[in-house]
Amino acid sequence: MTARTPFAAAVTGVGLITAAGVGAKATWHTVTGETTPVGVRHRPELTDLPCDFTYGVDELDTTEVLGVATQRLMDRFAQLAVIAAREAMADAGLDPESWDGSRVAVVIGSAHGGLPFYDEQHTALLERGARRVSPKLAPLAVVNSAASSVAMDLGAQGPSLGVATACSSGTVALGTAHQLLRSGACDIAVAGGAESVCSRLLIASACQMKAVSTRRDDPAAACRPFDADRDGFVIGEGAGLLVLERPEHARARGAAVRARIAGYGASSDAYAAVAPDPEGRGIERALRTALADAGIGPRDIGHVNAHGTSTVVNDRIEAAMLRRVLGEDALVTSTKAMTGHTLGAAGGIETALTVLALESQLVPPTANLDTPDPRIPLEIVRGAARSAPFDWAAKTSLGFGGHNAALVLTRA
Repeated sequence: MTARTPFAAAVTGVGLITAAGVGAKATWHTVTGETTPVGVRHRPELTDLPCDFTYGVDELDTTEVLGVATQRLMDRFAQLAVIAAREAMADAGLDPESWDGSRVAVVIGSAHGGLPFYDEQHTALLERGARRVSPKLAPLAVVNSAASSVAMDLGAQGPSLGVATACSSGTVALGTAHQLLRSGACDIAVAGGAESVCSRLLIASACQMKAVSTRRDDPAAACRPFDADRDGFVIGEGAGLLVLERPEHARARGAAVRARIAGYGASSDAYAAVAPDPEGRGIERALRTALADAGIGPRDIGHVNAHGTSTVVNDRIEAAMLRRVLGEDALVTSTKAMTGHTLGAAGGIETALTVLALESQLVPPTANLDTPDPRIPLEIVRGAARSAPFDWAAKTSLGFGGHNAALVLTRA
């Protein structure tokens, strides 16, 4: 069999809307420790729940950015996606007025779509009757509405896909975009993830599952990936989108390339609905596939932005897998203590941060890592961002239902 020539999609634009900051620059300053996060706090709508706090994008007025009429046509997760897409487009130097929209794809992942809107409309049905239910429920709350909203906002007429693979959705969306570009189905892809689920129903369920932290006395310190005292994740909202291009397309227009996505792998555990394979065999397959797709060896990876949710089981399984595959030299971080666990958006946000890490040769620290778990056999960056030379980086993601995905990125 003839070996396939590795394909590396050019990353020419980055857009980030997170609890750590509005915009890529603000988010990066926070996760590298240059500023203090302000987005994690108690939420009145979650009063009396064991976990009554989330990470929110509190500094963003979506009405001011989008306008009243446009905002009303989108659920909040789609609004965040559109705003992040606009930033990524501006960063890439692309003008929708001058491109061939039929050659532009949009692929956006989300785990829950407009779940809070479902909650709101269910309450309206119960309390005020069927005539008070919004006719916009179906088009606004479905998972694909972020992708369709971005496509309409940009005039992108190529493939438009909504990806729903739980917490790996954003990473799968980027991998899918990578495959579309490689196949020649498009020249440009706007891809990543978006999520906004401050839902009393969802968080009550997560509390019952014992998946979220109940450290109510200190929300900012509750999410503590790889720490010996971790007790669960903290939900966050946000969007992370990248503009990807076929290398020849980016070259022809003289685009500045910030990094490249060179490899993608995905797998299924086929093990359990809410627990990863205890040996991490599924995520290992995804990572090894991504490495092979990029045409590199495991020891070439210098940095990993891990899934690192701050749950006892996930962190231990993922860490053991990373040590087994990559060895002990890669610098590992989880940025979720700064952004919250943004579920389906996490892969998009964290891949964008990996692009910035490659570009700046700086690995963000894992915040709140006060007492490293002795069962975590990795070089976890903590305390302060670490400057280090590395040409290759990886992003790993796991999702409920056994969905695994990994990306391999390289410097421009």
